[in-house]
Amino acid sequence: MKFDKSYIKTRFLIIYLLTVAFALVIVYSMVKSMFMEREQWEALAAKLETDTVPLSQTRGNLLSAEGQLMASSLPSYKLYIDFQSGGADIDTAAMRKKVEMFEENMDSICGGLAEICPVMTAGEYEKHIRKGLKRRSRWYELCPGQTLDYIQYNKIRELPLFRKGPNTSGLVADKRNGRKRPFGSLAGRTLGDLYAAKDSARSGIELAYDSLLRGKPGIAHRKKVLDRYLNLIDIPAEDGYDVVTTLDVNMQDICEHALREKLIELSADIGVAVLMEVKTGDIKAIVNLQRYDDGNYYESRNYALASLMEPGSTFKTASLMVAMDDGYVKPTDIVDTGDGIEMMYGAKMKDHNWNRGGYGVIDVPHVLMVSSNIGVAKLIDKHYHKTPEKFVEGLRRVGIGTPLHLPFIGTADPQIRYPEKDRSNWPNTTIPWMSIGYETQIPPISTVTFYNAIANNGKMLKPRFVKALSKKGEIVETFPVEVIKNNICKKQTLRDIQTILKRVVCDKDGLGKPAGNPIFNVSGKTGTAQISAAGRYGTEHLVSFCGYFPSENPKYTCIVAIRHNYWIASGGGQAGVVFSKIAQRVYSKHETRDLICAADSSTIFVPDVKSGDVESTRHVLESLGVKAYCDNVNDWCTSEIKGGSVILTQRSMYENTMPNVKGMGARDAIYILESRGLTAQISGCGKVRSQSVPPGTIVRKGRVVRLYLK
Repeated sequence: MKFDKSYIKTRFLIIYLLTVAFALVIVYSMVKSMFMEREQWEALAAKLETDTVPLSQTRGNLLSAEGQLMASSLPSYKLYIDFQSGGADIDTAAMRKKVEMFEENMDSICGGLAEICPVMTAGEYEKHIRKGLKRRSRWYELCPGQTLDYIQYNKIRELPLFRKGPNTSGLVADKRNGRKRPFGSLAGRTLGDLYAAKDSARSGIELAYDSLLRGKPGIAHRKKVLDRYLNLIDIPAEDGYDVVTTLDVNMQDICEHALREKLIELSADIGVAVLMEVKTGDIKAIVNLQRYDDGNYYESRNYALASLMEPGSTFKTASLMVAMDDGYVKPTDIVDTGDGIEMMYGAKMKDHNWNRGGYGVIDVPHVLMVSSNIGVAKLIDKHYHKTPEKFVEGLRRVGIGTPLHLPFIGTADPQIRYPEKDRSNWPNTTIPWMSIGYETQIPPISTVTFYNAIANNGKMLKPRFVKALSKKGEIVETFPVEVIKNNICKKQTLRDIQTILKRVVCDKDGLGKPAGNPIFNVSGKTGTAQISAAGRYGTEHLVSFCGYFPSENPKYTCIVAIRHNYWIASGGGQAGVVFSKIAQRVYSKHETRDLICAADSSTIFVPDVKSGDVESTRHVLESLGVKAYCDNVNDWCTSEIKGGSVILTQRSMYENTMPNVKGMGARDAIYILESRGLTAQISGCGKVRSQSVPPGTIVRKGRVVRLYLK
């Protein structure tokens, strides 16, 4: 059978010609679109782009552990006037008409502005607006230097002339999404910040959890329906998650006040305090204060996480733990510290009491109790001088040198030197000085994590700053407690260290006594280190105390570190005192304790009662089972304890005179003063002990009243 080849060639030729023709059509269409119809397609693209409307999302909130709002995104506005809006130009009829409209409504506008945004009086606003009118400004700030909230903005829009819209009045609003913090600067560096010009995080929790907080923008398009443009949603905006932190507002406030008082007293440069919950690793409070040129202290850099400094004597606990865990040292061992001065490989080492003759022969517990540099250095050097790598590995084993891998930018890892094989950069003095907290650099967060492991029976937990995500009030994800090490050392070593740390504070010989209190036992260690500058040690010191409380059933671990140039340096007498205040206040506010009553079962515990709102006071007393007598008492009361009862008497408040707020708590006192148009400034905590304006004084609105609490 023969095939007709000419027929096959004809078919292939037709297919080939069709393919070439189709390709030519495509090329022609491309050329036509790119060159001949370019303007038409660009106009269409511009129209489509204009018709596409982005939908903004709302950034999630930062919440405290109890659900209190710590940071939230709220719109704010800068207001401007375009005096040439609506086609008005200089010396035109439209401009003259605009001037007439402002003149007609000037009194109403200025009076309203003075009431809504009282940075200037009505007369000052009038001068300000006339100045802008005279200049015919296009971008004239209405309320100079002020950023207004949504409520203020809406009130101003309802003023005469402004209610006619931007084309007529020229009122223009520059909307910004500001981050507001109801509790001010509390934990400011840990919560973090956003860049002012855009909703973009730059530090802290805001940055670490930015992808969750930010949410996702949506898209809509505009369509004209019945001569009106409507936004039709294509992709809805997705709001960010709310981040539930581990921070406790009350504990944060306690830590900040206690630390700030001591910093002011010492004129210190930097102060850090971190409070950690023992069983969870939750950071309940974190304070980073730095003194600025104006003499005040502000939250600046997160020193607790990022500051690498030689820790000093708080490091001695880790050094002795390694030696005890390796079986080289026992609590019953003794060491001769001599007269407080020891030459170690040609370098002079001193104990803090060297000018009083030193400590002589002491046992291992007393080495830590009196924080003997010579005692620790001799014990560690004796057993690790020839095998320094074993000592360094031991430090890593007990966890003091373990990187924590926290989610914050700029967090520092502990820096502990490791001996190289040739030992060329490992002089004989390294081990002695390393053992007492020099030649190592440890951030405060690592030190408090190590001591928290001791309090937690050897289990080291990763510090936790965020414990959950929520959306619309519902928890959608929780972050578990992370265990770094199940055991930092042997059980016997841990028991010995726990006993010694308790004696540091509770024994009469312990240098940590200032950190203690008469209500419960505290365990911990003092630290005092000279700060090196350009390789030399001067008069600047880092004093610290790290410990936990109560000793028998630890709830919280805390570190306080202060950097200062004061004439005397004492870890116990300076940082320990701050620790004591924090521990007592946290314990009294957040822990319950059994009340030991006398044999008489009718004995009733009567609490200290502040003056204040009578209904709230009576409700609390009734809940506690305490009798309260308050006949003919309305609104505000003064309290007096008689026997097992509380007598509440009327406290009179007159409208135009300075009220008596002595004996009240801050909340009630501020409410009374601000309800009368006064401004309250508070110093201290507790009850109001004195007020700058005497009760009964005739007062005017806006006057500042200083309240001193104790």
